[in-house]
Amino acid sequence: MEKKYNETSLTKSENNKAKIVHLCLSCFYIDDFSYQENMLPKYHKEMGYDVTVIASLVSFDSNGKPCILPSGGEYMAKDGYKVIRLDYKKPFHQLNSFIRIYDNLMKHIVEEAPDILFIHDYSFMDILPVMEYAKKNNVTVYSDCHTDYINSAKSWVSKNVFHHLIWRLIGKKIKNNIKFFYGVTPLRCDFLKDAYQLPDEKIKFLRMGVDDHKLQELINNNVGVNLRKELRIEDDEFVILTGGKIDFQKNIHLVLEAVRNIKNSNKKFKLVVFGVIAPESKEMIDQLLNSENIIFVGWLSQEKILDYLLMSDLIIFPGTHSVLWEQAVGAGKPAIFKYWDGMTHVDIGGNCRFLRNESIEEIEKVLIEILNDPDVYKNMLEKANSPLAKEFYYSVISKKSIELC
Repeated sequence: MEKKYNETSLTKSENNKAKIVHLCLSCFYIDDFSYQENMLPKYHKEMGYDVTVIASLVSFDSNGKPCILPSGGEYMAKDGYKVIRLDYKKPFHQLNSFIRIYDNLMKHIVEEAPDILFIHDYSFMDILPVMEYAKKNNVTVYSDCHTDYINSAKSWVSKNVFHHLIWRLIGKKIKNNIKFFYGVTPLRCDFLKDAYQLPDEKIKFLRMGVDDHKLQELINNNVGVNLRKELRIEDDEFVILTGGKIDFQKNIHLVLEAVRNIKNSNKKFKLVVFGVIAPESKEMIDQLLNSENIIFVGWLSQEKILDYLLMSDLIIFPGTHSVLWEQAVGAGKPAIFKYWDGMTHVDIGGNCRFLRNESIEEIEKVLIEILNDPDVYKNMLEKANSPLAKEFYYSVISKKSIELC
């Protein structure tokens, strides 16, 4: 259902609940998804806080592609918290969109009167007046970091001008008034130390995870079992799941090649692939998908991805990191991930295997071992369903995010 964006203010609830305002002004905010920017507000609301999200106009369209919403405005998210969308300030709209200065941001923050500010990446120029307000009004502030040297700081200008100069200087200026800077992976904790030179005692690891309340609801409704029937997958077939953005960085093509090479497996199996195929890889991927052991289901909503996680026996993400890694762990599923320094937090004692080489041969070898040796898979499954998986529940993460306020 399309959101109605308008300029009509919603009435602030009159109660004695502490107020948390989440600022999503460095990047995107996507309605009804399961990113951290959605899940923390959802669970903070469930914890009894009065919650507002103030976000940019950057979002995704119905096909999962980045877009800019047509206008700002206010509305209620499906999980019961207020969302305020802000356009960039005019005049100099184009410049302000680049350095991220927003129209009437401080007016809205003053009106919301937060007790706690949770800033999702502080890399927007309006951070300076925001922190001045927080300091004067004794607001408790947390800031997280979703940035590392893999997904950002790739060009000389990005690395040396923005991250190593501008955001480093601003980080040092505001650090005393921010309780903690959270890296959402260990690698991003390292980025906070290296790129921004923030002190160790100010940096903590706050993992991403899965919407466990929704997950339990789907389990209770036998969603995974029903989805297998819908896809005509037999009860005795082993289901391997992969997907996301299908481009050469994610290495999905290597999985497709490896699966097509497997001829002697002790288990019947299917590979289910979801996602949007990048134009530059479409011709190659279309050819590789043409196999009786492969089912391509196209782009999935975030909610639907959970259905597929529950349906699968094994999940493989052989490329760059995404939040789907943590969701797979939280869903209690054995997995195969590409090895990255600072990303091994998804290993909770043997639930996963790491790929060290970007090769078809390595993927094929690991898959054959798991398919042909029941003890290997049994051990991975036991570890995947250990109590440590609950650390990836947003009901747990949301409490940790503000427990020291």
